[in-house]
Amino acid sequence: MSSAKFYVTTPIYYVNDKPHIGHAYTTIVADILARYHRSLGDMTFFLTGTDEHGQKVQKAAEAHGITPQQQCDDTVVRFQELWRELEISNDKFIRTTDPAHKKVVQEIMQDLYDRDLIYKDEYKGFYCVPCERFFTNKDLDEKQCCPECGRETQEIIESNYFFRMSRYQDWLIEYIKSHPGFIQPDFRANETLGFLKKPLGDLCVSRPKSRLSWGIELPFDKDYVCYVWFDALINYISAAGYRRNDEMFKKWWPASCHLIGKDILTTHTVYWPTMLKAIGIEPPESILAHGWWLVGRSKMSKSVGNVVNPMDMVQKYGLDAFRYFLMAEMTMGQDASFTEEAFVTRYNSDLANDLGNLASRVIKITLRYGRGVIPAPGEFTEPENELNAAIENAITEMEKALKTMRINQGLEQIMNAVRAGNRYMEQTAPWNLAKEGKTARLNTVLYCAAEALRKISVLLHPVMPNKMTCLREALGIKNASEGHLDSLKKKANILSGLQMHDLDALFLRIKPEETEVKEQAPEKAKAEPPAEGLITIDEFFKTSLKTATVLAAEKIEGADKLLKLQIKVGSEKRQLVAGVAQFYTPEEIVGKNIVIVANLQPAKIRGIESQGMLLAAKDGKNLKLVTVDGDIPSGSSVG
Repeated sequence: MSSAKFYVTTPIYYVNDKPHIGHAYTTIVADILARYHRSLGDMTFFLTGTDEHGQKVQKAAEAHGITPQQQCDDTVVRFQELWRELEISNDKFIRTTDPAHKKVVQEIMQDLYDRDLIYKDEYKGFYCVPCERFFTNKDLDEKQCCPECGRETQEIIESNYFFRMSRYQDWLIEYIKSHPGFIQPDFRANETLGFLKKPLGDLCVSRPKSRLSWGIELPFDKDYVCYVWFDALINYISAAGYRRNDEMFKKWWPASCHLIGKDILTTHTVYWPTMLKAIGIEPPESILAHGWWLVGRSKMSKSVGNVVNPMDMVQKYGLDAFRYFLMAEMTMGQDASFTEEAFVTRYNSDLANDLGNLASRVIKITLRYGRGVIPAPGEFTEPENELNAAIENAITEMEKALKTMRINQGLEQIMNAVRAGNRYMEQTAPWNLAKEGKTARLNTVLYCAAEALRKISVLLHPVMPNKMTCLREALGIKNASEGHLDSLKKKANILSGLQMHDLDALFLRIKPEETEVKEQAPEKAKAEPPAEGLITIDEFFKTSLKTATVLAAEKIEGADKLLKLQIKVGSEKRQLVAGVAQFYTPEEIVGKNIVIVANLQPAKIRGIESQGMLLAAKDGKNLKLVTVDGDIPSGSSVG
């Protein structure tokens, strides 16, 4: 057991409506981080829950004709049921209506009030109900709309209680500057520092019961309730035992990581650390703000009506595939576009073609040529060394990704290892070794391929626990649901002698639905079918390869790998999206004479239409564009 600890939290979610994919994403990220740290042997505590006070909940209850508590009780079930369906492994689920939490909030407020850190004053400002935040006139546009959500605000003049947040402005600025990992990614820290360039006002921490009755009553004034954000943020310490279990709180605090959406950056990086400073508790180690899931260029939002129901995707494509897509598709901190087309493309490429193909090949070949028993290996040669290097790199990169909480980067390296496994099978051709009677060499290949699958299954288990358990069972591993990352560096042979079992396809390839009825072509004379792995000359000439000149290039926001190119193909101008941004800057690619597939059906990538595909050669981490030798007009045929 490691002596390290990992305490991860999600935001607590409002119970004014049912959960959507934005809630699912944050919670799955936290779940996968927690599973990885448990796999490393770290003491792990994973907290999620619901935010059940405030005006939005009260209004939702009024609209449904029920009490606020009934609104909470009815809606919280939807979150709890969804987390079970998504196999979320949280250690605690907190509700802010829990009596223990309410008591801690009241004790903290009384303590701050007694130390003159909370005071009463008259307030004039503009209030946004959906965001449950006050703004001054200078924060608003001409229409006095909320700068966060764009909705109309209400001007309010009333007496309230205030927390002396301004007292801690200089301390907070210095703390952020001296703790570079405190707010992640770095540009979010810069956003917070930019916010702090203006004088920081004191925080209104109460609402009069005459306007809002649904909240935690102030212990020093029965006519007021606590501001929902002040109440909600305290969940991170009340759930960890603050003021109730000193030993538990000492064990888990400070939190390792608060996962949040970028829309609640200010509350978590300004309100929360100043509150903790006043209370006398050190801040969390890290606050990580992720981006939004977009549909086109719009944020996924209930109010807009463009949300994706996570269970629709799970029921259609499976839980593990859904979890994998969410982790692989979004670069932490950046926005990402959600389309079913993008899901299917990544599913077919990464899961069906690469991972599923490798698993099927290794298991079926071992069953056929080795009677399913994983043999002992002989001497390793260059192909084995290359495969093992790819696996070791994936292990190292995933460890780095966990430290920076960039899961997508770790997954990319794991999939590179999967592709290395498929190359290994092609290179060593165990089917030929069996036919040639080269048993010793065949045994080495079968063992190394199985060992690669075992290590990949451990690396991917926190992301896809069900499928990786199935894969490990097929390899003959006992306690298949277990697999520890720290075990991957051990050199012990635990596979030789195990009996493999056949495995249905891990991921069945998704066939795109036909969108149009194709006219039946006249029957042609039957020709001899080509040998396996070969195509006919007719099939080759169905592809139109042409030269093209790159006129302009630019990076696509939120996509680290993609460039949007404007190209000239003869007299025609086209737009093309290419995954070459890690190898070429826009400046380097402009002016090049490239080769493209000119008759490829247009497709949308990240919501941007791509009219063709460029050709490139890739060897490991090295990629070069296919270009033409000498001066030749764009639009010239290739082949």
